[in-house]
Amino acid sequence: MFVDRIKVQAQAGNGGRGSVSFRREKFVPKGGPDGGDGGRGGDVILRADVHVDNLSSLFYEPILKAKNGGHGMGKKMHGRGAVPKVVKVPVGTVVYKDEGGGMKDERGRGDSVSSLILHPSSFPPLSDLTHDGEEFVLCEGGKGGKGNVHFKSSKNRAPIQYTEGEEGEQGHFLLELRTMADAALVGYPNAGKSTLLGKISAAHPKVAPYPFTTLHPVVGVIEFDGYRRASIADVPGLIEGAHRNVGLGHDFLRHITRCRLLLFVLDIAGSEGRHPIEDLQNLRREIDLYDPRLSQRPWHIIANKMDLPGAAENLRALQQRFPNIETVAISAAQSGGLDELKDRLERWLFEEAPAAESHSEATAPVVAVYE
Repeated sequence: MFVDRIKVQAQAGNGGRGSVSFRREKFVPKGGPDGGDGGRGGDVILRADVHVDNLSSLFYEPILKAKNGGHGMGKKMHGRGAVPKVVKVPVGTVVYKDEGGGMKDERGRGDSVSSLILHPSSFPPLSDLTHDGEEFVLCEGGKGGKGNVHFKSSKNRAPIQYTEGEEGEQGHFLLELRTMADAALVGYPNAGKSTLLGKISAAHPKVAPYPFTTLHPVVGVIEFDGYRRASIADVPGLIEGAHRNVGLGHDFLRHITRCRLLLFVLDIAGSEGRHPIEDLQNLRREIDLYDPRLSQRPWHIIANKMDLPGAAENLRALQQRFPNIETVAISAAQSGGLDELKDRLERWLFEEAPAAESHSEATAPVVAVYE
């Protein structure tokens, strides 16, 4: 099961209550107070982990609850502090707060998940976990209460006062995964993205001769000379109207936002009955309408299925239409042109594309190819 968006309820532990206790000593009124403080409640912490690839574990544990702190005891002994509840999530997880169990955007509109999907920029995230080992305290545990030893004074030599521990924070949250990769393979269903990823990396995406074979992003790692490596994401096929969430539009498009380089994989032979130039125009339009900043990312064209009839003619038309865009002609099924593609990828990723640390801010001259 692959889960990339899920709502969870989190509840941190309550603090333990303080203790009312007295020493038993001669000549000391009631032995003197010695009640200890309560222990702190456990936090609920999200930790990014590269070994976790989706949020499926939270599907089976949607309520995240930490333990309460221990109560204080006599002899000024503090209660035991609760161990935090640490939940491992994939790198690239974005955390949103669900106010009152029903999320509202900045204009007070909408219900939780549907409004976030349609207006992602309207909801400021609480946290964005983009590095391995990065942590975010989702709910903070309550502080322990004070024992009666804190209430001793010259007028109150045998206090019986104490305080209860504070309640831990709790709330509803939406966790959303956005795939972290250096480059994204973008294209229509059956364009050959999965076949290509399987040939140039060690990934094993599902490959079949029907649309929407890939139902969730698959990330593969490509090894280059000099111990350099890059991650490539196979984004499930897009269709016209994806920016309006047609098909599984937003489920797919948001995984592109992390990638600093976009690679448009086209069926250059038009084997599905569409023209590759129209495919490219539609794909660029959908990306621009979903998030105009994506149109500013560096992008190139991978012309696939060169082994089929009509591919050479369509390739010439494509290059004449977009002479300033680099195009690599390949046949993923026949492994043709893959060496040249890997050489180009190494140059695009390590010499021309913006640094990996600036995924969300990567920019380049806008080229409107969908007009």
